[in-house]
Amino acid sequence: MIEVDLIVTGGTVISMDATRRIIDYGAVAISSDRIVAVEEAAVIAERYSASRTIDASGKIIMPGMIDVHAHAGHGLIKTMGMEQGNHWEEICGAAYTTGSTPEFWHAEAQLAALERLQFGVTTGVSLLGGGDTIMRTDDVAYGRAHCEGVSAVGTRSVVAVGPTRPPHPRTYATWREGTRSDYQVSFEDQLEVSNALLREWHGTGRIRIALLTPVLRNEHEEEMSPGDYAEAMAQTKIVRELSREAGVVFTQDGHRRGSVTRAHAMGILGPDALLSHAIDLTPEEIRIVADTGTRIAHNPSAIASILGRCPAIELMEAGAVVAIGSDATAPDRSGDMFRHMQQCMHYHRTHFRDPKVLPPGKALEMVTIDAATALGLEAEIGSLEVGKKADVVLVDMARPHLAPFQMPAFHLIYFANGNDVVTVIIDGEVVLEQGRPTRIEPSSVIEEANREAEALVGRMGLQTMISQPEGFFGYTRYPASRGEH
Repeated sequence: MIEVDLIVTGGTVISMDATRRIIDYGAVAISSDRIVAVEEAAVIAERYSASRTIDASGKIIMPGMIDVHAHAGHGLIKTMGMEQGNHWEEICGAAYTTGSTPEFWHAEAQLAALERLQFGVTTGVSLLGGGDTIMRTDDVAYGRAHCEGVSAVGTRSVVAVGPTRPPHPRTYATWREGTRSDYQVSFEDQLEVSNALLREWHGTGRIRIALLTPVLRNEHEEEMSPGDYAEAMAQTKIVRELSREAGVVFTQDGHRRGSVTRAHAMGILGPDALLSHAIDLTPEEIRIVADTGTRIAHNPSAIASILGRCPAIELMEAGAVVAIGSDATAPDRSGDMFRHMQQCMHYHRTHFRDPKVLPPGKALEMVTIDAATALGLEAEIGSLEVGKKADVVLVDMARPHLAPFQMPAFHLIYFANGNDVVTVIIDGEVVLEQGRPTRIEPSSVIEEANREAEALVGRMGLQTMISQPEGFFGYTRYPASRGEH
């Protein structure tokens, strides 16, 4: 008998390996942080013994899910000012430059990581900010607080950092004892902070760092002065070169018609580039993505996917790697990747008026092995295979909405939700057991999140932004006076 640390046995294994093997009564053997066997339960029992065994009877054993696009900071701002003109985005921009503290970023990081953990998302990308690509990269304290918060929960995170869009300098602020102090931040300042976070955190524990720059679209060239636009292009190339030198993912948020062509002309695409949203791409841009091996983060539940369509089906048919992102957690969506898989299938089937589009197994690939490929981590995570990291999720199928226990892969993808996850293992460590985190107390995370959200409202005077807007009830659409979000 071979002694291992942990055996998970008796469940239906959905491996997501190269053959997409499903084992009806299977088991996974884990030694340290690696998978050493994925076989029928009887075979594992015959060959391996373990100091601990988890009974997965009545459950699905699957790889940890991967969310390829979300925003740090949003978790404490979700729904604030929502459907009140552009106030939500304005709040993000102000909060991420002048309204937030390191304590805010720590509290939000823990809350978002805990949400991911309890939904079976073991790896996620988090941009350190949002809005119009407003990054909190004026000081390492904010990124450090975020990384420390995630690390306390135990999930994997790819933290994307980089500069804001020109013109620079931009006003940022710190808060001490209720007093705000403003200062000016240049591109060089933000580059140095991003570099410092890269040196300090990339490869530390379960944290990886990615680099980003703002997307340059047609309206930016029209709105910017020629000098600012030339500066933006030069800055993009500097950050992109740094990402290549460091061997980290390069990402951009908010691509749409024309911007991929611009990115290609700047020479910033490639297999280590991850472009989010990618709505209304031209046929030529679809070809560029496929030919350059560029990866796409498709966010089917995002507002961008209402305003335009990501041609994910056409991209995949052209040979591109497309993975699903939540764009979480705000203004109107969670980090539940089951929700986003289901939304993705309906989104594209509605477009084509064809229920055969995007089979459920493909949707599952888009949050597991395809997502790992999009991050360049397919050799480590994304499937249950010998030698890979032991990132394993158990889903309890003994629930009314998941019964009867037949066609389990179909039931998992069409009917499950994040609350059906009962056990999560990352690096061979059980970090969620019987629905409870093992590293951290949820009530303390929620208490800290509530405290920091209230403090933000007070600092920024956002009391009117947390009220119900006119038209919430009794209308088929918001009154025109509310504007559009």
